[in-house]
Amino acid sequence: MTSRLEPGDTAPAFTLPDSEGKPVSLSDYLGKSVVVYFYPAAGTPGCTKQACDFRDNLSALAGSGYEVVGISPDKQEKLAKFRAEEGLTFPLLGDPDKKVLVEWGAFGEKQNYGRTVQGVIRSTFLVGPDGKIVKAMYNVRATGHVAKLLRELPA
Repeated sequence: MTSRLEPGDTAPAFTLPDSEGKPVSLSDYLGKSVVVYFYPAAGTPGCTKQACDFRDNLSALAGSGYEVVGISPDKQEKLAKFRAEEGLTFPLLGDPDKKVLVEWGAFGEKQNYGRTVQGVIRSTFLVGPDGKIVKAMYNVRATGHVAKLLRELPA
C-alpha cells in the first residue's frame, strides 16, 4: 500500500523532463503556490477533459496565486503531442518509471470497473510557497474537479 501525503507534509522533491525534455523541479516553484496533479495517460478522454479544465481555468488559478504542473507516466513525445493538440500552456512532466508517482502516493491499488488493479491514482495537491502540502486529494474525478478545486482554494 502506498503511503498518502497529508497537509503539513513536505512535498517530495522531484526533477522530471517536460514535454520538450527540459528538466523541471518542484524546487523551481519554491516561494510560489503550485497545483501538482497526477493523471493516468495523455490523450485519453478523461485526462484530456481534466487538462483542458486546468488550461481553461489557469487565469483563475493564477489570480489565486497558483501555478499548475501535470505529471503522468507518459514519455516526452506523447506529452509534446498532447500539449500541442490541446493547446496546453502549463508544464506536463513525464515519470515513466513512476518513482515520483509512488512517492506522492499517486500510484498503487485502485478500483477500475469493479476490479482492483495497479495504476495511476488521479490525484491533486496544493503545495504552498514553503514546499509543504496544503491540500491532498486522491481519487479525484476528471470532470468537474477543477471547478471544485477553485471553490475550495484556501484564501
